[in-house]
Amino acid sequence: MGLMEEKDRPPEEGVAAEAKERAVDLNALFPGKDYDLNRLFPDEGTKKLLHDLKRNKRDIERFIRNLEIEED
Repeated sequence: MGLMEEKDRPPEEGVAAEAKERAVDLNALFPGKDYDLNRLFPDEGTKKLLHDLKRNKRDIERFIRNLEIEED
């Protein structure tokens, strides 16, 4: 029975992830702009791409900071 329960989980997780993707607010992600980024980029795929790029940039900056700390 444990296998059946595990098989049931991925669709629920997929729905939750899909709902999260829909909730991307570019205006909150890139604050301080004088224009509505959500209206400028209405495509959900583009919003997700921009969200992922912002997250990757943050991760890279964190990695570089950690390298600088280790060198000291």
